[in-house]
Amino acid sequence: MSDLKLKSPAFSDGEPIPEKYGLTEENVNPPLEFEGIPEETESLALLMDDPDAVEPAGKVWDHWIVWNIDPDTAEISEGSTPQEATEGKTDFGETEYGGPNPPDREHTYRFRLYALTAKLELPETARKEDVEEAMKGNILAEAELTGTHAP
Repeated sequence: MSDLKLKSPAFSDGEPIPEKYGLTEENVNPPLEFEGIPEETESLALLMDDPDAVEPAGKVWDHWIVWNIDPDTAEISEGSTPQEATEGKTDFGETEYGGPNPPDREHTYRFRLYALTAKLELPETARKEDVEEAMKGNILAEAELTGTHAP
């Protein structure tokens, strides 16, 4: 594995995600920065979910699913999706970023970045499970950034 890193200038790992990125506020994705992408990477995938949603929602809640990000991408700007990338269907029923919106207490949200040996041939209707299945055997490296959000 490489030294793949995922970070945000908006919040540090494990720290609160600023309110503006929440579903009921501006609902735009936070800026993200990538480092250490392996040379042999053909594409990147990014998944954002809320594992703390299992109790209130009955499942890990998917907030953002993006794949086929160009491996030369070093950052995703606030409120944007990389050109040429594909967004999948979240648990909000949309194919776009859906910000944190915990119904009961502070939740921890995971942003996971994957460096892949292939582009993923999936439709925009694909869900996180489809992306995870398509990534099997193609993951060169992965990195995670977590942030918290409270109601």
